[in-house]
Amino acid sequence: MMVLSTVRSTLEAIYERRLAGKLEGLPRPRHVGIMIDGNRRWARSAGHDDPREGYKVGGARVVEFLEWCTAAQIQHVTIFMLSDDNLHRPAEQVGPLIEIIRETVQNISGPGLPWTVGIIGALDLLPNDVAIDLKEAAAQTNGRGGMNVDVAVGYGGRREIVDAVKSAFAACVSEGGDPLRLIDDFDEQHISQHLYSATGPDTTDFIIRTSGEQRLSGFLLWQSAYAEIHFVDCYWPAFRRIDFLRALRSYAGRERRFGR
Repeated sequence: MMVLSTVRSTLEAIYERRLAGKLEGLPRPRHVGIMIDGNRRWARSAGHDDPREGYKVGGARVVEFLEWCTAAQIQHVTIFMLSDDNLHRPAEQVGPLIEIIRETVQNISGPGLPWTVGIIGALDLLPNDVAIDLKEAAAQTNGRGGMNVDVAVGYGGRREIVDAVKSAFAACVSEGGDPLRLIDDFDEQHISQHLYSATGPDTTDFIIRTSGEQRLSGFLLWQSAYAEIHFVDCYWPAFRRIDFLRALRSYAGRERRFGR
């Protein structure tokens, strides 16, 4: 059994290197959104009675994924870790997940790492101490200049658009403008400029969702208007670099028309 495992690992490593080599020079996404789905189901399938085991393994996978993205020269990653709808789940489900999110954000924001981390979503929906810890961890990464990493927590695409509209009108009022005139002048840019991400009105090129589910569940609704989407059958804790490279290969083979 040990021999078979070693042979399998060796063959996977060879295939991984070959796949990475074939991607050289091919188009790749600038901004990748990842929906890390299937942690609890992975835990059950792996024989764990406690779903927190899935969250733990899934949290550790986030760090690996960001390393893969850095190696692939991705410039911006948005990780969907917790939706505003998820917060309506029973406390015994949400509580452990929030703790893993806190730990994961602190891990990817730690000293010596190159990423610039931002937290996007309605943080007022979270426990106050958690919101503070997430903000403080992300603040430590200001000025690092590496790949931008947005962690979506308490996030909903519809909520983001509503909040962007509110922010646009609030900015108008604070600057002494006329809200009635803004109604006449209001356009897409007013929303794009007030989305959650501090990196600006950034469109998303590519969205990956694990666990076999084939829907966006409100993820980056505004930014993903022309995004390519790739669904992976495996649960997030089982997501490998090979799966990521295959996703990039899929993206490279698509013709992007942007509605034209």
